[in-house]
Amino acid sequence: MNRKARRERALAQSHLFRRYGKGRWIRPQRFENSARAQELQEAALAAAQPIEPVWSGDTPQMAGGPTQSRDSQPQLLTLARPSLAIRALNNLSYGVTPSSLAEFNGLGSNDAQRLQNYIDWQLDWTAIDDSAVDARLNAAGYTTLGKSLTQLWAEHVVPDPAYDVRMRPAWEIQRAAFVRATYSKRQLREVMVNFWHDHFNVTANDFTSGPVYVHYDRDVLRKSAFGNFRVMLEDVACSPSMLFYLDNVSNSRSGPNENWARELLELHTLGAGRYLGFTDPFMVPPDPEDAAYPSGYTDIDVYETASAFTGWSLKNAHWQYPTENDGSFVYRQAWHDAGPKFVLGRLLNPEQPAMKDGRDVLDRLASHPGVARFICSKLVRRFVNDTPPPSLVASAAAVFRQQWQSPNQIEHVLRHILNSSAFSNAWGQKNRRPFEAIVAAMRAAGSDWTLRPAHSKSEDFLYRFGFTGHAPYDWPAPNGYPDTGLAWSGASTYATTWKMLNWLTETSEASVPLLPVLQLSRSEVASWTAPNLVDYWCRRLLGYLPDAARRQTLIAFMAQNGDPASYVITDTDTWSGTDLKRHYNQQRLRSMVSLVLMTPEFLSR
Repeated sequence: MNRKARRERALAQSHLFRRYGKGRWIRPQRFENSARAQELQEAALAAAQPIEPVWSGDTPQMAGGPTQSRDSQPQLLTLARPSLAIRALNNLSYGVTPSSLAEFNGLGSNDAQRLQNYIDWQLDWTAIDDSAVDARLNAAGYTTLGKSLTQLWAEHVVPDPAYDVRMRPAWEIQRAAFVRATYSKRQLREVMVNFWHDHFNVTANDFTSGPVYVHYDRDVLRKSAFGNFRVMLEDVACSPSMLFYLDNVSNSRSGPNENWARELLELHTLGAGRYLGFTDPFMVPPDPEDAAYPSGYTDIDVYETASAFTGWSLKNAHWQYPTENDGSFVYRQAWHDAGPKFVLGRLLNPEQPAMKDGRDVLDRLASHPGVARFICSKLVRRFVNDTPPPSLVASAAAVFRQQWQSPNQIEHVLRHILNSSAFSNAWGQKNRRPFEAIVAAMRAAGSDWTLRPAHSKSEDFLYRFGFTGHAPYDWPAPNGYPDTGLAWSGASTYATTWKMLNWLTETSEASVPLLPVLQLSRSEVASWTAPNLVDYWCRRLLGYLPDAARRQTLIAFMAQNGDPASYVITDTDTWSGTDLKRHYNQQRLRSMVSLVLMTPEFLSR
């Protein structure tokens, strides 16, 4: 340790002693041969490996939803392997449509070329014309999506309006999530927006965050979905929704609040697996990849981070500043703890310029090798499988760190992951969560129905979907919805998702079905034999035929007592007594489509 480092350490120890009193985390100790040293060295080595984010909190009070069971996940069935186009589109978008498949196949002369060109096209999202989905939202009566933060605050907070007026921005974002995922041509961006919503979770129905939720979705998460993580961190920290949700709006030197600081370290950057509790911060071993950074964080780091963010607040008519009430971010110097701070092994000098303490912490985190591994493990989990390959996580994390100051850092990381052999070979290793399954069904079946605000059929849709436990942006804890098959493999989750899929095939509005099963069957299947109908719908919904046994089960259901090979099913929907091959044929066709949507082939990706 050189002279400068020794001096900085002495200053940090003196600061911690004054702030927290005499404790074992203050005095330097020689512990090279102690059991604690061994424990911390093992923690440092473990920190170099990707780990699954810990999730906790209450499960939503509904029939379905993620389970907190720690039982081992059932092995997925071995599924037939479809073409690369089908595999890629199911992982890069919310499911295959005939048009998206044609677009993909037209992007080159071989699979590798087509995949590369599709990734390039989707990452260059500003060049993709998405005016059709914007027009759809406008025509459906969405009125808050274009409002500025100032407008949202003035119209949905200041007047203290009725609850439905106050919360309309949040409710519109939740509904628009379905519309955009179903109809947007910027599919990869929508997938990533959902990823960041889970990562930086703010419950949309939070009373204080809801009125400005449009700003959080549009101006924070969408803005940087492919951009720079450091920029996104500061935008999140300054956003009204997060300031309210994790209470930093009131964090001051006289009334410190550590909620934001703890979740910043535990959920947004380093991960719960790097938490070392009340460990002496001077005993934390260095990160194995870069000794300039500690391998984990302690409670002292949480407290010091909270101090760094004192004064980061809002103009919300606080009693000390009653005339300031437009909802914009404000740094209140009078609330800030201007003393020194010791965060993640780095001493922050006292009396720094405005906001520099917090920004120094964000810089330290955004460049930390452990943060790179944590974020990349989640990205690989989202796009490849629930057990991220360590080699891919490590190489992606290297890109993350190399590009940490690049304006399109996340784009670089995604290119690396999506161009890997692990991605191109991935299939059947992820379960579709309920939101993904319902949107994929609407896309594949050619739905032209739009979820609308304050609309009876839309409310019916959302009420039924709510039982799956996966309503957009409605997870009550700050960790966001889990992204593993284990969390969504409960019987009630499957049952409520199946019910929702069946409801989609059965439901119409003003005689227009939500899923045009009959219309497509009439236009696309010339002869309604059971094999023809089954094969058409399997190819349309799955992109390929399932295994022979499952296909035969579907054919037998469709044929009933008719000869599958020769009997032509009539386009009728009448009672036919015991002659089941003529009995409610249209209803049976819709039910067969529901069964395809319930197969492991459809519910996996």
